[in-house]
Amino acid sequence: MDEMEEELKCPVCGSFFREPIILPCSHNICLACARNILVQTPDAESPQSSRASGSGVSDYDYLDLDKMSLYSEADSGYGSYGGFVSAPTTPCQKSPNGVRVFPPTVPHPPQAQHHLLPHTGVLPPVPRNSCLTCPQCHRSLTLDDRGLRGFPKNRVLEGVVDRYQQSKAAALKCQLCEKSPREATVMCEQCDVFYCDPCRLRCHPPRGPLAKHRLVPPAQGRISRRASPRKISTCTEHELENLSMYCVQCKTPVCYQCLEDGKHSTHEVKALGAMWKLHKGQLSQALNVLSDRATEAKEFLVQLRNMVQHIQENGVEFEACLVAQCDALIEALNRRKAQLLSRVTKEHEHKLSVVRDQISHCTVKLRQTTGLMEYCLEVIKENDPSGFLQISDALIRRVHMTENQWGKGSLTPRMSSDFDLTLDSGPLLQTIHQLDFVQMKVPAAPILQLEECCTQTNSATLSWKQPPLSTIAVEGYILELDDGTGGQFREVYVGIEMICTVDGLHFNSTYKSRVKAFNSSGVGQYSKTLVMQTSEIAWFTFDPVSAHPDIILSNDNLTVTCNSYDDRVVMGNTGFSRGVHYWEMTIDRYDNHPDPAFGIARADVMKDVMLGKDDKAWAMYVDNNRSWFMHNNSHTNRTDGGISKGATVGVLLDFSRGILLFLINDEQQGPVAFNTLEGMYYPAISLNRNVQVTLHSGLPIPDFYTPGESEAAGSVC
Repeated sequence: MDEMEEELKCPVCGSFFREPIILPCSHNICLACARNILVQTPDAESPQSSRASGSGVSDYDYLDLDKMSLYSEADSGYGSYGGFVSAPTTPCQKSPNGVRVFPPTVPHPPQAQHHLLPHTGVLPPVPRNSCLTCPQCHRSLTLDDRGLRGFPKNRVLEGVVDRYQQSKAAALKCQLCEKSPREATVMCEQCDVFYCDPCRLRCHPPRGPLAKHRLVPPAQGRISRRASPRKISTCTEHELENLSMYCVQCKTPVCYQCLEDGKHSTHEVKALGAMWKLHKGQLSQALNVLSDRATEAKEFLVQLRNMVQHIQENGVEFEACLVAQCDALIEALNRRKAQLLSRVTKEHEHKLSVVRDQISHCTVKLRQTTGLMEYCLEVIKENDPSGFLQISDALIRRVHMTENQWGKGSLTPRMSSDFDLTLDSGPLLQTIHQLDFVQMKVPAAPILQLEECCTQTNSATLSWKQPPLSTIAVEGYILELDDGTGGQFREVYVGIEMICTVDGLHFNSTYKSRVKAFNSSGVGQYSKTLVMQTSEIAWFTFDPVSAHPDIILSNDNLTVTCNSYDDRVVMGNTGFSRGVHYWEMTIDRYDNHPDPAFGIARADVMKDVMLGKDDKAWAMYVDNNRSWFMHNNSHTNRTDGGISKGATVGVLLDFSRGILLFLINDEQQGPVAFNTLEGMYYPAISLNRNVQVTLHSGLPIPDFYTPGESEAAGSVC
């Protein structure tokens, strides 16, 4: 309960809330404090407000009361008439809670802050065009004609404060004493206030409307306060109507008259009791999550306190080792010893400072969290639906925000308890003045960041980081992959970057990867091994980067033509060196009987001649009647059967047999075109402006063909 106390104190006066009101920003403030920090806009200052901010303030200047400032006999009977700030340039001050507030320009004695206007028992009026600045979020709020009575009272908070004070106070104290409250002698049942004799005579004289109030002993007043039935909440817009529904859009309780002729007439409304139960359930669920966070925070604090002990023990051990080494050296080492000890002490103090600071920060957050939890639990106990719903949304948001503050990284130590320094005690005498700490440890094993590691087609991206508590210097990293068949690891990257993409892997292959760090002291341990699977099917497109400038690509680089009458070469963007692959090209346009060539090529093939003219390409060129195979400008195996618009040319590359063959309209064209193929090959085509084709990759192997052996697709890194 002690940790909840800050939740029950006004951010302006620092005392327990008295008649708290709910601001639109969901924060709470005492009604009297709200009056004290009101600011009147200077462009519409009225004579009444000018008198209120003057030096000669008279109680009778307030007799022209604002109708919205009147209190009934059932109200508390006390209020505040602190002066109003006439300009927004008033310097801000801090309340006892440390929150910035804007004091009135006219200081009033403390004893006047809760006095009534003479002979009235009412609060003074609120000047027109007044605004209020929330002392917690500093949001400016402009008051309407209702003044402060336009803000709803937080009856739930008032009830929690009352129960808390009753549980803490052994003897009932006067509620109006400013300093050292005296023991209460009576309680007014109508005002619901405990008075000592001096305050009763001063603030509750037995005359006028107050003469009808019933004064009872404090003990009886406490019993009647506890046993009082739940107050029926009335609408702030229609004071004679009870709150019975809940506006979902405005998130506020409303009455039936609000639904008939008010601003809520077109809004969605629900039963007050149903929404009360729903919001209680939501708050309870949010509290369960926050409770788990608080438990984790408590365990984390235990861990931090243990770290303090470990740091102290390690620091003492390290200092003892350092002293032993320095004492073993000659007299010249003594001068250096003091400097080294200073270094260790600073490191020791730095670690302790960081951890203690984190302990302090975490303790404050945990205290706030626990206080909020206890306050929410007390609020849930309330049986006033409308009062609860007035604050439930704000409490739910606060609980969620507080739970998010305990999110990722907040429960991780900021400092390691280890001292990663080792004294080198073997230097020669002439180098004694250069004696210093050196790092003799190799780096720790990196951690692979699985959420950032992925594969795409035949490429793999790996990302890693150093352990969070490691302070050992790293000069670089070594990334290793196997060959995709469970073979030996090989280095594919060496450098300081902690992310790497490896292209040109085999399709439908399983790769193992690992990484290690190194510095001048040596190479560290490997990270955990990560297993990655490349794409099962070889999807590819034409490569615009390596294509001849006359080549024209469209349809996401799947359709190709040319703007030249001469043959020009374009290749696929993926190379193959293993497995069985099949792709097709559809003839979209075929004019004047040209002879395009289809096949495979090395990366450095000539791009300005027909495919197969040099020794870097293996192709079949075909016209409307027949076809030939060509490699290194050698023409072989003339075969009848050509192409036309709508025809399909298929290319089948089988590395298990080392052969290449072609198909036209799903029929094999001639014998096996080429054999003894080894190495890296790219799909390729040459054509001129009279031809346009569209690529279809990732196709299954034709039914008539049986591979020599099952082997995964892919290419050498």
